[in-house]
Amino acid sequence: MNAPSQTGEFQTGDLVKARGREWIVLGKPGEGLMRVRPLSGSEEDAIVIATALEATPVQSATFAPPRFDQLDTQDAARMLADALRLSLRRGAGPFRSAAHLGVEPRAYQLVPLLMAMRLDVKRLLIADDVGIGKTIEAGMILREMLDRSEIDRFAVLCPPHLVDQWVGELAEKFDIDAIAVTSARARSLERGLAPGDTIFAVHPFTVVSLDYIKTDSRRASFAQTCPEFVIVDEAHTCVGGSEKGTHQRYALLEMLAEKAERHLLLLTATPHSGNQDAYARLLSLLHPDLSSGPEVSDVNAVERYRRRLAQHFVQRRRPDIADKWGEARAFATSMKKDAPYALTGDFLNFQEDVLEYCVGVANRADGEKGRRLAFWGTLALMRCVGSSPAAALSALRNRLGGMAEADALKPILFDSDESDFADTDLEPATALDSEDAAELRGLIVKAEGLVENFAKDPKLRELTRWVTYLTKEKGARPVIFCRFINTAEAVGAALQAQFKKHKVEVVTGRLTPEERRARVEALECHPERILVATDCLSEGINLQSLFNAVVHYDLNWNPTRHQQRDGRVDRFGQQAAEVWSLMIFGENSIIDGAVIKVIKDKMERIQKETGVVVPVPEDSASVSNALMQAMLLHSSRPRAQGMFDFGDAEKKLDDQWKNAEDDARRSQTRYAQSALKPDEVLPEWHRLRALLGGPEEVGRFTRRALLRLDKPLGEQGAYWRVHYSDMPLQLRERLAARRLTGTRLIGFEDSLPPEVAHVGRTHPLVALLAETMAEGALDPASVEGLVPLGRSGAWRTRAADTLTTVLLLRLRFKLTTSGRRTLLAEEATALAFASGTAEAFAQGADALALLEKEASGNLEPAAITRQINTALTRIEGYQPAIAAYAKVRAQQLSEDHDRVKAATRGEGATTEVEPVLPADVIGLYILVPESN
Repeated sequence: MNAPSQTGEFQTGDLVKARGREWIVLGKPGEGLMRVRPLSGSEEDAIVIATALEATPVQSATFAPPRFDQLDTQDAARMLADALRLSLRRGAGPFRSAAHLGVEPRAYQLVPLLMAMRLDVKRLLIADDVGIGKTIEAGMILREMLDRSEIDRFAVLCPPHLVDQWVGELAEKFDIDAIAVTSARARSLERGLAPGDTIFAVHPFTVVSLDYIKTDSRRASFAQTCPEFVIVDEAHTCVGGSEKGTHQRYALLEMLAEKAERHLLLLTATPHSGNQDAYARLLSLLHPDLSSGPEVSDVNAVERYRRRLAQHFVQRRRPDIADKWGEARAFATSMKKDAPYALTGDFLNFQEDVLEYCVGVANRADGEKGRRLAFWGTLALMRCVGSSPAAALSALRNRLGGMAEADALKPILFDSDESDFADTDLEPATALDSEDAAELRGLIVKAEGLVENFAKDPKLRELTRWVTYLTKEKGARPVIFCRFINTAEAVGAALQAQFKKHKVEVVTGRLTPEERRARVEALECHPERILVATDCLSEGINLQSLFNAVVHYDLNWNPTRHQQRDGRVDRFGQQAAEVWSLMIFGENSIIDGAVIKVIKDKMERIQKETGVVVPVPEDSASVSNALMQAMLLHSSRPRAQGMFDFGDAEKKLDDQWKNAEDDARRSQTRYAQSALKPDEVLPEWHRLRALLGGPEEVGRFTRRALLRLDKPLGEQGAYWRVHYSDMPLQLRERLAARRLTGTRLIGFEDSLPPEVAHVGRTHPLVALLAETMAEGALDPASVEGLVPLGRSGAWRTRAADTLTTVLLLRLRFKLTTSGRRTLLAEEATALAFASGTAEAFAQGADALALLEKEASGNLEPAAITRQINTALTRIEGYQPAIAAYAKVRAQQLSEDHDRVKAATRGEGATTEVEPVLPADVIGLYILVPESN
């Protein structure tokens, strides 16, 4: 131990002694403060020390080498080498986040990260298609910022139904434990706070419901304490429309954007909904120059605008990913099919009867406003009729008992993306003042008869036929999306009666978000599963691990909602080779015929020609008039036709579709990313991931570690079965806290079947095993009830021609970025020395590989002790070689940082890498040639 040192002399990466134990200095968060981590501990154990308040002065410390009485086997040596590598979370390479990621990104997913690295203030609009991986792209930027110590707090703002998904994704994929802040949870979080404290001051990582935080009473106070890094999911819901909630959300984002140094990531699959003003508001949050488009006659202004936009906007479509990036294998093959059916008998007549009734009501309506409300009421009621007899019955009863309100009808009728989907799957009241109660009751009686004969419904029969085909012939696991609650419940009951061997679950807006998630997750235990849901699941819960087919039981009147439904299953991470998307519609249905003519056909034509799914035009009057007109034209009863003058509604709507198509075409060139070369960086990323430990290292370490704990993995074909509930108590409790209980089938490669859980280096099982093994070796008292790994050993081998000493090392580096910020980086490696020389003949991966060569025999205990004691006397002589290697690695790492900077076209930013010496000798192993 060295003499006491003054606090100011301690630098990042130094070893110190305080409070009776050794620590590594992680940084200096303030004057007189040091952030330190126990020498044998993990990042979770880090604390901040106020040096002036310590009873005993902080002193310099040295790392103790292995001892002759810390002997263990070759397996222990290999486990310690892997545990050290897998437990390190402060990588020295240019991508600091790589050590924390629980997902292997594709090349195209690096683009937003590279774009962010070019910007001093990270403000991006990530507008990739549904299912491409916007959450992963945003999470990588967030993780990188945290690991570079550029931020220490963040908030994710999202619709309430996405809060739990974000919390889960951050934990599983980015090793970040965030707190959910919703209306239901805020009160419990506020309980016990000190006076003057807020949730966001106490909890640095939060996922916040937009609906909770947008209110007038909370908006301003949140803006004052808001973290320096904010992600906004479904950002388009904050800028469009005329609803009060939208205005409140945009007012909140405006406040947050006013702070010029705040980092802001906006995520949406639909950045431009056809409303140019809403689009301009969205872009204005990124940079003032983008608040309004350039004067098109000024060529220079247009070019400046384009360049500015390219700095802050990234948008890729599925065809871009497959064709331009060569990533077709990242997604399953999409199998889209139409499934038409023909209405017959009472089911067909009922639609005509309801339409005729509604036409009579609309004909009696007074004035333009009354007529519009009558049309909306008719369309809303007909949607329910076209959905199912159960939905029609509910809507008719609601109509009998309640008056229609335009504000309530509009989001249900036009499937507004600004509404909470859980609030729009109830059948609406559609009544006007001029109702004929007797006629309405007659329709209710007819609907009751159809409900009783639901098994004969041609629509249900078509669904049953396709579900039979998908499950039996294709081995598919389908999700059936319905528009209304009563439809979903009726369909679920019918399918359960038909498919008795399957577990059929129904999820609707009647359930809370927590209940919905629990029902979906419970299906994991049922290999043969069918899910019936309303659009409360079209966003919020990713389903790709459990399902590989989507059936649209009801046509949606907003094309983007079909895309959102498909995107729950057909997305990055789907392991099935094919994903089915089936569209059921009545070829002679009045309702479906109108939707196909006015919306579906036009949308599909635009998508085919541009590759873009465009939303329904926002002019609700034109849409409703065109739908009403088409519905009357599809009617088989002549008296229902020609009763109203719709003017040029169809032409107006066609013009708006044409505008949407033109904008989609412009967007294909407007947002093209340039000057980024992720292919130059991807090899560097892979080298870094390999250095930290890839699937092979993760798999072998996990198998060996559990075998040492006498809890071996069970083989099941190409995969493994792990028994979480059978772990030692110290591990079992921590795994249970991460919801890992019972028995699970796992694998270590990235591409796995849906029923096999991926276990990577940051998976809780691997992370806890690695931390426990590494900590136990350095501090045996920390692993109560477990046998710690030894740090030294010797064995006979045919892999060495001469007596060989292998030193397992932990290198520490000080990274200084642009002269402003100093970071600690660590790397696990090894050097191998032949007998009689102090020059290493094998370094890094080559030296570690010597530990993997199977021993040919054991040595007597006395011989092992003699070899270790002799090798310990040579450690001092190895120090020059260790220092030289550390300096070479520092130079290589500096070059790696420069290479990434060049690939991102970064200017000015520099990273200096300096080794902190002496390096830590973690393990010492002697390989004795078999000939000796």
